[in-house]
Amino acid sequence: MPRPDAEQLLLDAEVDVRPSPQASAARRALLAHPVLLLVGIVLASLNMRAALAGVSPLVGEISGDFGLSATATSLVTSVPVLFLGAGAAVAPWLARRFGAERVLCGALVLLAAGILLRVAPSTYALYGGGVLVGSAIALLNVLMPGLIKRDFPDRAAAMTSVYTGSMIAGATLAAAASVPLEHAFGGSWQASLAFWSLLALVAAVAWVPQVLIARGRTGHELRSTGTGTGTGTGTGRSVWRSALAWQVTLFMGLQSLWTYVLIAWLPTLLTDHGMSRSTAGVVFAFNNLVQVAGAFLVPLLAGRMRSQRPLVVLVTGLVAAGYAGLLAAPVAGAWVWSGLLGIGQGGAVGLALTLIVLRSGDAATASRLSGMSQTVGYLLAAAGPLAAGAVHQATGGWTVPIVLVLAVCAAALGVGLLAARDRRV
Repeated sequence: MPRPDAEQLLLDAEVDVRPSPQASAARRALLAHPVLLLVGIVLASLNMRAALAGVSPLVGEISGDFGLSATATSLVTSVPVLFLGAGAAVAPWLARRFGAERVLCGALVLLAAGILLRVAPSTYALYGGGVLVGSAIALLNVLMPGLIKRDFPDRAAAMTSVYTGSMIAGATLAAAASVPLEHAFGGSWQASLAFWSLLALVAAVAWVPQVLIARGRTGHELRSTGTGTGTGTGTGRSVWRSALAWQVTLFMGLQSLWTYVLIAWLPTLLTDHGMSRSTAGVVFAFNNLVQVAGAFLVPLLAGRMRSQRPLVVLVTGLVAAGYAGLLAAPVAGAWVWSGLLGIGQGGAVGLALTLIVLRSGDAATASRLSGMSQTVGYLLAAAGPLAAGAVHQATGGWTVPIVLVLAVCAAALGVGLLAARDRRV
């Protein structure tokens, strides 16, 4: 069976839909305005991590204002991640029912609403806003790659670089700017977090032309046969019954878990060891920035290898080395550990997404495996920040949480080596 090419790395949320002539005409009209579409993609991508990264440098102030324990504080970051998985499960259905443009625009509005709700003076609003933020980002996660694949089939690789680069840039900007924004707004963490709702609203406005141009497309789709059967693959086999599919899914979940532990707790860990809040925020931003290198290079290498086992060893080794460094010298070597972690994190997520396609025999299987791995993977990842916070509270330090994450790295290495074999689901 031929190996999937680089363009197949983008999975379409509307894979079960075959466009009618009216749909094709609407898409051609959409692509007649490439600048509008490019601006919309960049602005939407900037929002895909900013609302998550922007809260971490402020988590101490949030905890102090509400009187939260370390476990309850971890829910501030765990709840959105939990709903990244839940939202991923419904995104393909919404895209097929209403059209990708309309759902994406609605997700940006929902994201802005969630950010604003999160800063209301209530713990219920704090967590409820996290539900909306996670659900909205889940929709963006699933819809954006497929939209690029659909509308830029001849420039998918270049557009993927634009989309992933913008996503990481948004996270880096939010991480670096959160504390300065708090100072600029007179010490208000609420105003600092609320600021990012403006970015989401601007992106939503930028998508209105796409919604209007494509409004005639929804309802003119024709269902293709053999690929719309829920959990089945194009050959009729369920990915949920495949050992290889579970290995890919577990690697996705475990690498997401170590990443969201960092997103939730890295600034707090550094400040607990004596680093200033502003410096910790910049170190955290640097960690996000260097993820670009791993996310760009590792998928390119993976696509040229029959077995990706060396890359599994590389990315898990980098992440384990970074966490071990945080255990040994968290402040003195913070920049080095942040860099190692960032390259490993970016490479791991790029490898996890690439394995979905390389282990799939056809586009329909890839779409099902993507839904499975994102749904289960993010649900698993949501346990990371919560468990780290609970163990930190119970032990009064960061040694045991870091040791547990190192155990996660070992588990990821094991399932990753199995997932990286030259096999097909």
